[in-house]
Amino acid sequence: MSERFTRGGTPTVRAVMPFAAVSVLVAGAALTGCAQQRDGDVYTVMNSSTDESYHRWDAEAMARCGEQLGVRIEQRSVPAAQVMTKALRMASSRSLPDIVQFDASEMPVFAEAGGLVDLRTLGLSTRDVPEGIVNFGSYRGTYYGAARSVNTLALFYNKDILDEAGVEVPTTWAELREAAKTLTQGKRYGVALSAGGAEDGVFQFMPFMWSNGGDERKLDGPRVVQALDYWKALLKDGSLSKSTVNWTQADVNDQFMAGNAAMMINGPWQVETLNTKKSLRWGIAEIPAPEAGAPSVGPLGGAVLTVPRTGDEERERTAGRIVACLSGEKEQLTYALNSWMVPANAKAAAVWRERVPDLDALADQVAAARSRTARVGSGWPNVSLALQSAFQSALTGQSSEAALKRAQQRATSGN
Repeated sequence: MSERFTRGGTPTVRAVMPFAAVSVLVAGAALTGCAQQRDGDVYTVMNSSTDESYHRWDAEAMARCGEQLGVRIEQRSVPAAQVMTKALRMASSRSLPDIVQFDASEMPVFAEAGGLVDLRTLGLSTRDVPEGIVNFGSYRGTYYGAARSVNTLALFYNKDILDEAGVEVPTTWAELREAAKTLTQGKRYGVALSAGGAEDGVFQFMPFMWSNGGDERKLDGPRVVQALDYWKALLKDGSLSKSTVNWTQADVNDQFMAGNAAMMINGPWQVETLNTKKSLRWGIAEIPAPEAGAPSVGPLGGAVLTVPRTGDEERERTAGRIVACLSGEKEQLTYALNSWMVPANAKAAAVWRERVPDLDALADQVAAARSRTARVGSGWPNVSLALQSAFQSALTGQSSEAALKRAQQRATSGN
């Protein structure tokens, strides 16, 4: 994927602004209306499509929707890490754009402050959107964000290396550990993943934590401890590089492409880069689960289109029509085929499966995936920061139990 998100729709979690301060900034925009004079036929969309390809794809989609709706749509792209702070700054000056594309993990912060319009009141339907993806764009049962596509993680493997070693694609934790041991030779590690002190690492830990029955509301629970102990076991075996605590998902992909890892945990945003190396024969499978037959539950990643509450109801209604167009079945399919993501619309996803059968396992993984904020809402940034610290401590010597006990304290207190 591009730098549209830091990787996999998982922007680095930043220091969290106090909710009271967010509420004041956002409420000011909604109560006093838009101070900025606007061209009645020009609507703005703020997103994080700073990568040339994504910016172009979005511009083309906006041009098509603008022509269909009889308005002009302008795109304003800022780095993913700046979307929230930029939106808050614009709220304070009453100059919010008509549409903001938030990372879904950040959207609840703005929604909780009362800064977003319920998309259903603007006429958007969720009829063909799976429940998990509706929840992905919702906060406390209200649908604030429409996803065009979603992503999650999967197991990528080097077909030639596994074939040469006579190793089958693993489906359970035990099989993954054994396969990784067998495939670790010389400078090549059996598996690579990101356990860095950023959202990348948290995103990668979720499939292990959730598939094992762990709960983000109780980070020191035994199921979460077991999942982190499993990562520690891979490291102790020598199947994981010690550098995993510093690697982003992009670094993991670099190691895989260089032949320094036989398998990796990563997402579809890497496919475009993987395909540039013609000699690399890779495959994709669901992330192994703790036991045979158990579901593999990963995190949903990606962004959602939202309509900020600006006080101008007529513009909000038109903004809703723009969101409906951009997130419609046809536009979703076009966007997903360009970006290798999975369409959020079930009908578009069915066509996508037929068009990219090599990524069918990814669609299966998405079907069971969950939103990171579904249980903790706007408290997710605290949970993420706490887990990041826990990885760094546990993978460099501390016990998983002690690291996660401290993580639970941090997540609860916010310190």
